[in-house]
Amino acid sequence: MPRHRVTSVPQQSGTASPYDVARWCAGNGWPVHPLATGRKTPAANCRTCREEQHRPQECPCHSAGGWCHGFHAATTDPELLKEWWGKHPTLGVGVSCGPADLVVLDIDAHSAEVPHRNQLLPGIPIHENVNLDGLASGFDTLALLAALRGQQSPADDDSTLRVRTPSGGLHAWYQLPPGSPRYRSSVGSSPKVALAWQVDVRSTGGYIVTPATRIPAGAYTPVGAARLPAPLPDWLAAELQRTGHSLISCPAPSPPVQTAVGRRPSRRRANRLLEPLLAQVEACASAPEGTAFTEKLNRAAYTAGGLIASGHLTDTQARDLLTTAADQARPHRSQHSLAVITSALSAGASRPLHLKGRP
Repeated sequence: MPRHRVTSVPQQSGTASPYDVARWCAGNGWPVHPLATGRKTPAANCRTCREEQHRPQECPCHSAGGWCHGFHAATTDPELLKEWWGKHPTLGVGVSCGPADLVVLDIDAHSAEVPHRNQLLPGIPIHENVNLDGLASGFDTLALLAALRGQQSPADDDSTLRVRTPSGGLHAWYQLPPGSPRYRSSVGSSPKVALAWQVDVRSTGGYIVTPATRIPAGAYTPVGAARLPAPLPDWLAAELQRTGHSLISCPAPSPPVQTAVGRRPSRRRANRLLEPLLAQVEACASAPEGTAFTEKLNRAAYTAGGLIASGHLTDTQARDLLTTAADQARPHRSQHSLAVITSALSAGASRPLHLKGRP
């Protein structure tokens, strides 16, 4: 679908309202959904959606104009935008990257223990002669990947929209041309699919916080003159394919919960399996770093994905449990946590966990 080229960019002004930003995004063909006020996470589901088991794709709230289930509710409908932000003007704005045909590199600058050199760039062994002194963030690993390919780092690509995050990271936005391959979202710490350490990929199955969105830590601020995404560079497309991000087709909806007549899914057994994993995530609140938080959250979400696939939990139930635990441990890294959860749930869904024994 051709994209509009909206050049009157509200984020050039520090006074742009979330409604202005939402309309600007929709004008560029990017479906948007509300974020909780002052947060990087989607606005809360209604009570029915929190309590009832159903797939986001089948949520009745969407046809009724509701925003439940985060990016699944994203839209470019001007009447819905007016309804949502007209009644709730302080809601933030997220863009659903898959339907928007976007690939956004989320380059982190969080303090974390640097892994072994051969885990920095998945699939690329780094020779001992390469000096890695000073390497500390996604900016460094992305620059290293670009240098190995003889290319400019996307962090320095002034031809595309780049957005500085309140934590010191950077979002580099790219547009996919019509008919090109589509890509899955990932987190840089994933042992399954990752582009580079501390570089998350936001695309199908993920969302990105828009420029001018403000949270207590600060605002998401455009960098440089570019205010629209450039086409995804060929070398980055090749790297995404090499690292397993390519989607042959759009991911199929999660299968409906299958239960035998007269039986309920063993939610209690599922909770018993998840509880110790969630407790490990929550325990990370005792220290700001050095607790392997991402790895523990990834393990819990991967297990939850298997429980969803076998019908013991719904996607909504699993996400509520995981995001609650993650936000308790790392309240200022909610978007990172959501990306970990989304990626690990998807990976875990490929290996259903069939629980046996008494419920």
